Amino acid sequence: MTGKLDGRIALITGAGRGIGRAIALDFAAQGAHVAAAARSQDQLDSLVKEITAAGGTAAAFSADLFDRSAAAELVAEVKAKMGAVEILVNNAGIGSSAKPAPVAEFDDDFWDSTLQLNLTAPFLLCKAVLPDMIAAGWGRIITVASINSRIPSFHAAAYNASKHGVMGLARTVAVEYARAGITSNCICPGPVKTVMNNARVEYDAQRKGVDHDEYEAGLTPIGGRLVPEDISPLAVYLASDDAKMVTGQSYNVDGGIVMS
Repeated sequence: MTGKLDGRIALITGAGRGIGRAIALDFAAQGAHVAAAARSQDQLDSLVKEITAAGGTAAAFSADLFDRSAAAELVAEVKAKMGAVEILVNNAGIGSSAKPAPVAEFDDDFWDSTLQLNLTAPFLLCKAVLPDMIAAGWGRIITVASINSRIPSFHAAAYNASKHGVMGLARTVAVEYARAGITSNCICPGPVKTVMNNARVEYDAQRKGVDHDEYEAGLTPIGGRLVPEDISPLAVYLASDDAKMVTGQSYNVDGGIVMS
């Protein structure tokens, strides 16, 4: 199995389902050696089985990135088993639907946990992979942000703040390490059919007092929601040598919601 990412070692967080799983499958199809990380071992095992059955290379790494120590431990484990990480995809995240509330009523603990997973974990993962990327003179860091990196959603203060923050982190990495052969970019999805977003769509439809299906159908100018496979081709491009001159960018993949 050869392709645009042939032989590259790619660590993908939140790889068990949704966008992360789609990226993992497309990376493997392009020849990457996929280090798939998530909390759910069953989902990881299913992913690795699918990749290897298709002739690809993948290994599962169970990691709970709510734990600050997990990021460095994960990168070290991947390096020991597969080699130094060449491509990092910061995809693991938590949405707002678990405890949505306006700012004055927002739960402090939920704020802390959201910032840990959505912003601090990507920061710590970048710190952990950058030394080997610098030594190699090549690296790709792709962060799955959100259109909420640009525009806010109601009752989602922690999510909005974390996604604005992670875009700033990605741009900082881009400017600091451009001369080292390392690129850092964001993908900003709109509403994607995932477990996390399903709950958000249901909440918003109820909050607005509208029919769920009609609300979902009108979420984007194109119509309806995206699917994870709408996101993964851009990740492949950004991880490849084709994108060697692309860094510090944030790409909306959102059905036309944010046209900037």
